[in-house]
Amino acid sequence: MLTPLGWGTLAGSVLLYAAGFALGYPEPVVLATGGLLALAAALAWTAPRPRLEVRREVTPLKVPRGEAAVAVLHVRNLGRQGLSGLRAHDRIGAAEHTVDLPRLPRGGTRTVSYPLPTQVRGDIPVGPLTLVRADPLGLTRRVREYGGAATLLVRPRTVALSVPPSGKAHHLEGPTSDNAPSGTVTFHTLREYVVGDDLRHVHWRSSARTGTLMVRQLIDASLPTTTVVLDTRELTELAVDVAASAAVAAAAAGFPVRVVTGEGPLAETKSDGELLLDRLALVGPGTAGVTEAMRLSRGGGSLVLVTADPAEAGRVAGVRRRFDRVICVYVGAGAVSAPGVTLVPVTDLNALPLLWGAR
Repeated sequence: MLTPLGWGTLAGSVLLYAAGFALGYPEPVVLATGGLLALAAALAWTAPRPRLEVRREVTPLKVPRGEAAVAVLHVRNLGRQGLSGLRAHDRIGAAEHTVDLPRLPRGGTRTVSYPLPTQVRGDIPVGPLTLVRADPLGLTRRVREYGGAATLLVRPRTVALSVPPSGKAHHLEGPTSDNAPSGTVTFHTLREYVVGDDLRHVHWRSSARTGTLMVRQLIDASLPTTTVVLDTRELTELAVDVAASAAVAAAAAGFPVRVVTGEGPLAETKSDGELLLDRLALVGPGTAGVTEAMRLSRGGGSLVLVTADPAEAGRVAGVRRRFDRVICVYVGAGAVSAPGVTLVPVTDLNALPLLWGAR
């Protein structure tokens, strides 16, 4: 294809031809012929298609945010002649990285590597490699793609945390749960009905006697669940890192973990921290608050709310009676109050273990 300079040369040559014939001067015609010959030579220069074999490696394929990741390219010349004058570009997400390719002799191989950006979470497609062959005058160039693409997954950063107290060991009679698995439950106590409770657990005799709807609270002899609620309306990398740290800590200890946002469930696993990191790597900003998500979450075990909204931090106290332990991690600016729950204000992920353990 012609470059802007090439199109200008073509247009100028046409004008010179027209002017030369119209005015009867041979000089413009000679100049126009020279321009067209230059264009023809440039097209011939870039016409051959380089025969290349391109292999790509991205290592590692999954990396915590901010850690090092590298793309490695192995380029081999399969053609009969050496190649020079090649410019290569590798696509990285929506951007491009210029790859410096030395001259490739016949059958020669060059290996080049360059760092990948890992400052932002998410899937980052890398490739394919684009080769641009241009003539020395810059009149034409041809762009061709080689090799496949790979994907780098940038996951949240995590720090080591202790499991919330209710997740370390069972209650003396077992942790309480409103939705315990069949065969692992026993009656624990009665409490007032909360919207979202299973109506099958309503104790009608007590409700009639007290005039208040009462439900049975059951004891779950199975492992307690840690529920992590992530507020995505003012989503920051710090908030996702905190949620990932809390979830992975419980999973690493072998306890079930459930991660939800205002938009709905995000991940649920018994002990697979890798799954949690993969799902949290792709979470994006949302519009829904988490009050409803907390209200509908199954009770028992620990609830960890991660939010930058002072109002949500204040409302988390409304669900504390349904969980053995409620922790609110506040990642917003300014002071906040969360009466009746454990409040952990965080502005730096590295400070989280100390603040977490002191509560």
